[in-house]
Amino acid sequence: MSRIGRMPIAIPAGVTVDIAENNKVTVKGPKGTLERVLPSEIDIKIEGTEIVVTRPNDLKKMKSLHGLTRTLVANMVTGVTAGYEKVLEINGVGYRAAKSGKELTLTLGYSHPVVMVDPEGLEAVLEGQNKITVKGIDKEKVGQYAAEIRDKRRPEPYKGKGIKYADEVIRRKVGKTGKK
Repeated sequence: MSRIGRMPIAIPAGVTVDIAENNKVTVKGPKGTLERVLPSEIDIKIEGTEIVVTRPNDLKKMKSLHGLTRTLVANMVTGVTAGYEKVLEINGVGYRAAKSGKELTLTLGYSHPVVMVDPEGLEAVLEGQNKITVKGIDKEKVGQYAAEIRDKRRPEPYKGKGIKYADEVIRRKVGKTGKK
């Protein structure tokens, strides 16, 4: 039995969960509403104030879908209550970010500024000129947008210049040594 899939998901106060046909799960909470169509083979039931996810048999495919489905539902519940955020840091001389409305302008040593528009339901918040916090209720979208921002200038191993996650550790390399 899947250890993750077996755990029930507690429904916090102020959150409503609706399960339609074909496992279309809708979670409404104080921060917004999330919808997702989950694999129809897996059984999702609401029992009191808990969501229970069960699988029909022990085939390998069902085992892998079991834990996945439970985690996706749990992430939706967490998203509408607490929300998700990813923090990015910009390192490098002259590298900075600026925000105007929904547009995030990154100056990253290219000949042109890189302009990114916040996707629907997500918000990029600046702290100073070199700290970006991506906030939203959908874990997948928050992670994707943060990855797209990081992709504009990945951290390099010699000086550590570029955009990195706040919790990311850059493996540094030693530069060239002079000849004697």
